[in-house]
Amino acid sequence: MNCIIVAEKLSYQLLEEFAGKSSSLNLIGTFSDSALFRNQLSTSRDVDLVLLDIDKSGKDVLDFISSLDYQPNIIIVSSGDQNALKAFDFNVVDYLLKPVTFSRFCKAIDKAIRYYSHKEPGNSDDNEIFIKKGSSLVKLKLKDLIYIEALENYVTLNTKDGKFTIHFTMKAIGNQLPSEIFIRAHRSFIVNKRMIQSIKDNALELIIGDEVKEIPLGNSFRDQFLKSINLLNR
Repeated sequence: MNCIIVAEKLSYQLLEEFAGKSSSLNLIGTFSDSALFRNQLSTSRDVDLVLLDIDKSGKDVLDFISSLDYQPNIIIVSSGDQNALKAFDFNVVDYLLKPVTFSRFCKAIDKAIRYYSHKEPGNSDDNEIFIKKGSSLVKLKLKDLIYIEALENYVTLNTKDGKFTIHFTMKAIGNQLPSEIFIRAHRSFIVNKRMIQSIKDNALELIIGDEVKEIPLGNSFRDQFLKSINLLNR
């Protein structure tokens, strides 16, 4: 995974050392000058990950990254957590507090690799499946599928416009859906992560049109579920 570092000298020396120890990273540039960094991202799509010291570059650089057609993954490094909530607006992978330890750095990189590995050529939003309805086959775009519910030997595929019941198992249909979009939240439910409005201790709230649908979050699925979403951790 190609990465670049944007930081002041004292910070980037440590980040360079950590990146050099990671077999998953290919460090292709280190910048203390944000203008040169902007030029790198503006002219190249070879950057998969940015290690960004926000103490030097601040919100201005984040605004620049968010304006790009192609947005690399971002791991923020900062001396304080005052910008952590704001970082959610930029969909950062992780937020590291100084002093950064190598073990914490590795945890953030592992998280970035999971997101990177899910980025397949093409657009998953354009994927579609055909569902049998009576004697006809109905086309359903995956982006319109909100959640799937188990019903004995059948599953029900729910969209904002209606639902389809097919003879399938949860395991079988789960294996055919892209993991970057869909996640098992309960033994009886698979949900579209992009439709999640909020996460409670034992439930998810999904957006369905103008309404909110509550889906149970099973204890045995909770840990894996939280690992699969873009959760900001210290």
